[in-house]
Amino acid sequence: MNRQGKADLVEDLKKRFQDTSVALLTDFQGLKVSDITKLRQNLRKSQAELKVIKNTLATLALKGTEMEGLNKFFIGPTALVTTPADPIEPTKILVKFFKDLEKSKIKAGYLSGKILTAAEIETLSKLPSREEMLSKLLGSMQAPAQSLVNVMSAIPRQLVTVLAAIRDKKGS
Repeated sequence: MNRQGKADLVEDLKKRFQDTSVALLTDFQGLKVSDITKLRQNLRKSQAELKVIKNTLATLALKGTEMEGLNKFFIGPTALVTTPADPIEPTKILVKFFKDLEKSKIKAGYLSGKILTAAEIETLSKLPSREEMLSKLLGSMQAPAQSLVNVMSAIPRQLVTVLAAIRDKKGS
C-alpha cells in the first residue's frame, strides 16, 4: 500500500474513533473465518462494525485524541469494534461470542472518556440495553399517574358501593 493509501486509512480511522460511542479491541487470533463472519453479522444487527486494522495505523489515528491510552493495547492481531449507536449491545454480543469460543479475548475498550479493562467490559455487557432502560423509565414515570387514576376512580366506586348498600338495606 502506498503512502497516500495509508494516510487515507488513518483519516478514516480518526473519523471512526470520533463518531463512535464505544470502541472495543479484541484479539482474534485462532478464530476461523467463519467465526469472524458470524461475529460481524451479529454486530451489524446492532449497528456495530468489526474491522481488523494495522496496529501502526491505529496508533497514528489515535495520536492526539482522548483515546490515545488505547495505543498500549494495539499489540498482536487486533480487531476494532465501533458503533455510533447503543454501546451496550455490541459489548453483549462480544462477551457472549468470546465466552462461547474461549479462544480469543477482549483486550480493552473506550467509553465516555474512560479506558475500560476486559473485566469492566464484561460488567458493562450485563447492563440492560438502551431500549430496556427507556421502557423501565417510562414504566416508572407512568406509575404515579396510574396510582392517581386508581385513587380518583376509587372515590366514585366507593360512593356507588355505599349507595347500593343503602338501597339494599331499605329494600329489605
